[in-house]
Amino acid sequence: MKKDTINKGYKSVSNIYDDYILSEKPLFKIIAKIIWGFTDKEYSIKLLENIPDDFSGKILDIPAGTGILTYEKYLRIKNAEIICMDYSKDMLDIAKERFGNYNINNIECKQGDVGNIPFENETFDVVLSMNGFHAFPDKEKAFSEINRVLKNNGLFVGCFYIKGKVRRTDWFIKNIFVKNGTFTPQFYDENEITEKFKTVYKETKIWNKGSIICFRCKK
Repeated sequence: MKKDTINKGYKSVSNIYDDYILSEKPLFKIIAKIIWGFTDKEYSIKLLENIPDDFSGKILDIPAGTGILTYEKYLRIKNAEIICMDYSKDMLDIAKERFGNYNINNIECKQGDVGNIPFENETFDVVLSMNGFHAFPDKEKAFSEINRVLKNNGLFVGCFYIKGKVRRTDWFIKNIFVKNGTFTPQFYDENEITEKFKTVYKETKIWNKGSIICFRCKK
């Protein structure tokens, strides 16, 4: 099953995931520059600015990963109720430990599937999905479920890999990331995802950094 492949893929990289994402150590910085041309922090900081620090609603972060890109933001969002969900127990265990070490008490970590989100319709004011859709096996179902649990006038904020922007990156995705189970076809191109968002959401702001598309959509 694709889900088992993804779970095994993220289990195999969970011990180096933070180093890869931050790309601060020389080896990982070189790897990030070769594959992507930039590091994840170069776009994640701007993306997270779409959630104000004084936000006091309910946030679903899916997939939460290890929390490496969000914990500093969550330290500042003291009045929000945050649900961090991920399919990978290994990744989520790291996130739980990280949030605990920083005494971030307004977060609940739950293992769960984006294709079957265990919440009622229109539960969340914000759904945050960073670097997840390129891993999800059923992307259409994931989009549908996120839209279902998002309130009217709620925000869908996130980023993920899109094909067709940088040939070098596309090669690495096809030959390395798909094979190790951390990325799962199908992949969208920029036109496809732009059209999808504009069809579903009443307000959209879309920009990209190389092969990563970033977005802020209002339901």
